[in-house]
This record gives sequence, C-alpha cells and structure tokens, in this order.
Amino acid sequence: MEKLYEGKAKILYPTADPDVLLTVFKDDATAFNAQKKGQIQGKGAINCKISAALFGWLESLGVPTHFIDCPDANQMRVKAVTIIPLEVVVRNIAAGSLCKQTGLTEGMPLPFPLVEFYLKDDALGDPLLTWERALVLNFTDEAGLTELKRLALLINGHLQDFFSQCDITLVDFKLEFGNYQGKIILADEISPDTCRLWDNQESDPQARVLDKDRFRRDLGQIESAYQTVESRVLDQVRQIQS
Repeated sequence: MEKLYEGKAKILYPTADPDVLLTVFKDDATAFNAQKKGQIQGKGAINCKISAALFGWLESLGVPTHFIDCPDANQMRVKAVTIIPLEVVVRNIAAGSLCKQTGLTEGMPLPFPLVEFYLKDDALGDPLLTWERALVLNFTDEAGLTELKRLALLINGHLQDFFSQCDITLVDFKLEFGNYQGKIILADEISPDTCRLWDNQESDPQARVLDKDRFRRDLGQIESAYQTVESRVLDQVRQIQS
C-alpha cells in the first residue's frame, strides 16, 4: 500500500474504508527534534499494545478516541481524523524542558496539573504557544482550545489513577487530538514514547525511568523499561476487566 504519511514513530496507510486508516508503529526512536536517532527493538509492538489497552480503557470511561482494533502486534486500525496540529502536554511533576526553562527542581510536584500547547512543527522546533498565539494560528477556535484543555485534564486524572495502580508515577505526557464527525477526539498514541513514567518500586533517579528518557539520556536497558510498562499496563487492564 502507498503511505499516506510517515512520521518519526508511525506510518499511516489507507484502507478500503475511507473512514479507517491503518497505523504501523515503528521501532525507530528519535529525540531532541530528531537530532538523535536509533532503534529500540520491539518498541513498535510494545507501544501499539500499550496504546490499544489504554485507548480501550479510556473509551470505557467515556473518553472518545480514534482507536478501532489491532489486526497485528504493531498495527492499529484507527478512525480517519483530521489532526489538530497542536501538541497538548500535561505536567504533574517538574521534569524535562520545564526544569530547563524555569529552573524548577526535577521531581517537584506541581501545585496543579499544568496544560501546555505546542505547535506541531519540527521545522520550527515545536515551540511553546500562549493561548492567544494558538488562537491566532486558527487551527481551532476558543471553544476548541477549551475542549482540548478539558479533555487533557480529564485524561490526566484517569491516567494518574491507572498508573498509580501499576506502581508508576505519571510525571507528564503529550497528547494529540483530531476532528472526527464534528467532535474532537483523542488520537496518536499513549506510550513510553509520549509519557514520562517513573517506577515507584525504584528510588534511584536513573533506575526509576521507564520511558524514552532512557534513550535521550543514554541510560541503557531501554527495551526492558518499555517491557515493564507493557506488562504492568496489560496486567492492570486485565484486572479491571475481570
């Protein structure tokens, strides 16, 4: 099949149904706006399984997503949404760029979940946007931005509870949304590629990292960290469903 789109972590293909796309998750890994590149063995299948499990669980709680099903280990059929080119980041604990840009100490709990909008544009370095700049870009109106923030906070509350049951702290994460049949719904993925996750069973600041920071910071044992998240997430979903 001819590709519709290829990004850093996924490839999109058309299907016989124009309302359905096939997403193939890749093992490719990038960091620092693709300045650092590599591969994480099995990452595509792991991220696909984690995302499918979390999308399905969120759907059961009333959160609309693009997820349909998984025809193969690293493949997901999704609704053909029109992506809103804004990355929505939710932060619960100070880490990453927030610390670099503000001087906050890594690991400091924030007084409230911080919702940020970034322009989804690699050429511009995915810059942080003010609310007004997001409106000027006109990818959505004020009601749309308000809905993005509402959904992001709703999802954050659900995911914090979920990961807590997995003995994992949800530090921060990135979401993407799309328009589908007049509604804004959750798209893209939820995985160790898009979340900063710390293992509550580890006290060492490096050993506790269960996400792509292991690749960014050359911490090693990347595959085993992703596998740990996969195992705990799938176990927790099975417990919820039983």
